[in-house]
Amino acid sequence: MEKGVQRWIVDISEWNPCIHCFSFAMSFLPQHEHNSITRFFKMEDRKRALVSRLLQYALIHQVLGISYNEIVIRRTAEGKPYLKCDNPNLELPNFNFNASHHGDYVAIASEPICLVGLDVVAQTIPEKESVKEFIQNFSSYFSRLEWFNIINAGSSRQILSEFYRYWSVKEAFVKAIGDGVGYKLDTIEFHHKNWENIVAKVNGKELKDWRFWLLELGKEHVASIARGHPMYATGSYKTTLNRTQFNDEEYNLGLHLPNTSFIFWKVEDLLPSNETGRVPPCLSQNCVVLKD
Repeated sequence: MEKGVQRWIVDISEWNPCIHCFSFAMSFLPQHEHNSITRFFKMEDRKRALVSRLLQYALIHQVLGISYNEIVIRRTAEGKPYLKCDNPNLELPNFNFNASHHGDYVAIASEPICLVGLDVVAQTIPEKESVKEFIQNFSSYFSRLEWFNIINAGSSRQILSEFYRYWSVKEAFVKAIGDGVGYKLDTIEFHHKNWENIVAKVNGKELKDWRFWLLELGKEHVASIARGHPMYATGSYKTTLNRTQFNDEEYNLGLHLPNTSFIFWKVEDLLPSNETGRVPPCLSQNCVVLKD
C-alpha cells in the first residue's frame, strides 16, 4: 500500500537543454501531449509543462509497471489529469496523482486510496506594488481568521510568506477534489500551529477525514499536500475513480499512511532506459542551450 504514496520533484533550473535534447525528451510522450507543451512561448514554461508530463508517465510506469506506450492519461472537464486503466491494481485500489509547478520546481504526488492534491508555490516578491497592495487583491479568498493571521504575521516578507502558505494549502484542497477556478476559496478555512497539525473547515464544519502538510522546499518555495476522502471529489472526477466508498478500517489505513519526503529527480531519470538505439543528443559536443 505504501508504494502508492509517492512524492517526486525536479528542479528545472538545473536543466538547460538544447533544442535537440528538449525534442528528444518530448518524443517519449504521446503526440497528443506535444501541443500542450509547445503552445507556450517562453522556454521556462515549456520546460515546466514537459517535466510535469514526464513525471506523470514515469511515476505511473514505476508504481504500476505499465510501459510508457501503454499509459493513457486523460483529463476531466476541469482539467484534472487521471489514469485511464481497465485493469486497476487491487493493492492500490484508488491510485491517483496530482502534479504542480511554479518557479524552479515541478512536482508530483500520488496516493493509493485517498484523493491527493499538490500545490507548489514560489514566494515571489511583487515588483510593481508593495506587499500589502499585492495581497489585498486576494483578500476575498480568505476567511476573517486567515486574513488576520496573514496581515499580522510580522514584517512584509513574513506577511508575504504567510499569504503564500495559506494560498498553497487552499489550492491543494481544490486540486484534490478536482474542482476548477470557480471554487469559493473563502469557504475553506485552515487552522494550524506553526503549520503543523493542519485542520481544515468548510463552511465551519471540520473535515475530519482529511490530512494536510505544508513543506518548505528551499529557495523560497513551499509545497502543500492534501489527502482526503474520495466522496468529496467533484462529479466529473468521481467517475474516474475506481472506488469512492470505503469502510472505516479501509479508509483509515489510507488516511494514516506515512507522508513520505520528496525525492529529487533529474529529467534524464524520467526517460525510459530500456529502449535501444535512442541516445540523448546531449551526449554530443555541439549542443546550443535554448533560451527565451
